[in-house]
Amino acid sequence: MRDIITKTIEALRDDFFHISQFIGNNPELGNEEFKAAQILTDELIKHEFDITMNVVNQPTAFIAVYDSGLPGPHIGFMSEYDALPEVGHACGHNLIGTMGVAAGIALSKVIHQTGGKISVFGTPAEETRGAKVTMAEEGIFNDLDVAMMSHPSSSYVKSGTSLAMDAIQFAFHGRAAHAAAAPQEGINALDAVIQTFNGINALRQHVTSDVRIHGIIPEGGKAANVVPDYAVAQFYVRANTRATLNDVAQKVIQCAKGAELATGAKLTVSNYEFSYDDMVTNEALSECFTRNLISLGVGQEEIVTPSGSGSLDMGNVSHCVPSIHPFIKISEAPIIAHTHEFREAALSKSGFEGMLLAAKTMALTGFDVLTDETLLEKIKAEFQTTL
Repeated sequence: MRDIITKTIEALRDDFFHISQFIGNNPELGNEEFKAAQILTDELIKHEFDITMNVVNQPTAFIAVYDSGLPGPHIGFMSEYDALPEVGHACGHNLIGTMGVAAGIALSKVIHQTGGKISVFGTPAEETRGAKVTMAEEGIFNDLDVAMMSHPSSSYVKSGTSLAMDAIQFAFHGRAAHAAAAPQEGINALDAVIQTFNGINALRQHVTSDVRIHGIIPEGGKAANVVPDYAVAQFYVRANTRATLNDVAQKVIQCAKGAELATGAKLTVSNYEFSYDDMVTNEALSECFTRNLISLGVGQEEIVTPSGSGSLDMGNVSHCVPSIHPFIKISEAPIIAHTHEFREAALSKSGFEGMLLAAKTMALTGFDVLTDETLLEKIKAEFQTTL
């Protein structure tokens, strides 16, 4: 049956190449991925998956289900397909979207022998307001036994951690005045923003080394001779765990409240993007993925341990169900995500071959979960102790 899985992906390589190239050459921003969602679900329908669109009230989100009708585990594969402004698919989501679909289709060809169920989740807007956050909040993943996805990279990297992240906006409302003729009549909203930055900079020496706080001023006034009556600061606040982040985020908010008190500008606090939880890798599932990757020809010495991390909405999934998020090599040359070079790698022959390898590895890992009760028990026991 393992041969059936890998041979299915090889037999459909032309279809998967077309899909990944089409998405890559037709980049769509988050929640606008109508072409990508259409081509992915069309392929799943061809292979008799049942499709539900407009999941969690997001038109480009979908769930595709293939149910054997027999008892067994429920395997979830994640597909992402949103692009970035200006640089397109410079994070390789054209590959991520296709590999989740390919893995689901390949595994469906043996599931009537193994029992169980497969779901492929179309998850829009990972780069901004990730649909996985809302799906997790609404319990969409709760009946899964495992969830997995792979991310393109210039190395093979085991699934690791990511930073929990809050995207916090501080909007200050002051009072405009002529900065030279009547400055005493004004309340300077930009001063409040600057005071907020100063307070946060002082806070940095009193947080743990995993904490990251970085911000911008998207609005700071219109003319130098007018006291700004409106100014905005936006920050990403990150930490290793959600518990640490919650504590630090409150301290960051207190810095802004202090600036409000000092300047008299009125403060409005909001989240301008969804909050992401930290990624909790299920090591038993991760080890299974690594074994399958090695079985497909990747040398053990090529697979590295993760170091450093950003933030991703797969973290929210990992708090609901045992999950992994490894990285798959698509380029011999070092490449950095969100660059033109990464986009070209994601559209290259090497990128496509890496995508096929990831799909095979995920499908084989799903097969192991379906057929190895001891493995599934180990995965579930670890999940209970880590959350």
